Amino acid sequence: MKILAFAASNSTKSINQQLVKYTASLCSDDEVKIIDINDYEMPIFSEDREQALGSSPEQAQRFYQAIKDADALIISFAEHNGSYTAAYKNLFDWTSRIDAKVFQNKAMLLLSTSPGPGGAASVLAAAKTSAPYFAGDVKASLSIPSFYDNFDTDKQQLNNAELVQQLKEAIAALNA
Repeated sequence: MKILAFAASNSTKSINQQLVKYTASLCSDDEVKIIDINDYEMPIFSEDREQALGSSPEQAQRFYQAIKDADALIISFAEHNGSYTAAYKNLFDWTSRIDAKVFQNKAMLLLSTSPGPGGAASVLAAAKTSAPYFAGDVKASLSIPSFYDNFDTDKQQLNNAELVQQLKEAIAALNA
């Protein structure tokens, strides 16, 4: 299976990117391509900019094609004030102008984490609820609370056995 994985964050120190990379390392039988949404940065979406730039800037086309080339998606959502990061939302908005079915009926594993005990559960719930409206087939989701307590940043791996098991089960659901 070809999996596209990314963090819905543009932070260079993203804990969600660390989680995505770790998750990708557990997908041993699959081909995983990890991307950085910073490589798809565009002006903030608006009707005026869409009129000036056209409805599908090259970055949005490349992102849409990356999704198209994959069999499944792993996305880890950072939470800003209970919602998506502006960087992810902007990329999503531009890409949705190419095709409202952004996720192209791909199987999805949705993740989130945060330094606090909530584990970015609010944004994960929003993503899980909205994905089907954009042709996403959510197979599993998992929130990792208290990132720095549950993730060894030196070894770049989860150190909580229960969460490791839950993540492996979520990956298995993606492959089912």
